[in-house]
Amino acid sequence: MENGGNPVLDDIDRRLLSALNANSRTSYTELAKEVGLSRVAVQGRVTALQESGVIERFACIINPEKLGITVSAFFNVEAEPASLMEIADRLAEEPEVTSLYHMSGPSKLHMHGLFAGNKEMEAFLQHRLYNLPGVRSVDCQVLIKRYKSRMGMRL
Repeated sequence: MENGGNPVLDDIDRRLLSALNANSRTSYTELAKEVGLSRVAVQGRVTALQESGVIERFACIINPEKLGITVSAFFNVEAEPASLMEIADRLAEEPEVTSLYHMSGPSKLHMHGLFAGNKEMEAFLQHRLYNLPGVRSVDCQVLIKRYKSRMGMRL
C-alpha cells in the first residue's frame, strides 16, 4: 500500500530494515527468525522494499585507514551561480570525493573527500579544485576525530 507515492511500512518492514542496516549480509533465514515470518515471506518483503526504492542498494563499508587513507576533509565550495552544475558534475567524477551536496545559500557545494595524506589533498586542491572555472572560494576543514557516522538512516 502506498501513501502519496511512498510505500507505507509496517512494524515488520521497519524491523527488517533495521536489521539490514546493521548488517546487510544477514540471511533471509536469520531475518525470518528475527521477525517471525517464513524465509520466503521475508525475501518477498525485501524484494518489495527494493522494487519500491526504499532499499536503494546493499553496500560494503570500507575502513579507509586500513587502506592507508588517513586524511578525511570537508570542503565548502562557493561557485558562480552559472557554473554551479558544471563544477558539481566535475567534482562528482573525482575518486577522492565521497559525498557532494548542493547546500542552501549563495551557490554553495558541501563536499567530503578522503586522501592518502596531506600531500595528496594539497595536490587535489591545487590541480583539480582551485582551478575549476567558476570556483569563487574554498573552505577546508580536516577531520580530527570521528565520534559518530551515519550509515543509512535510523528507523
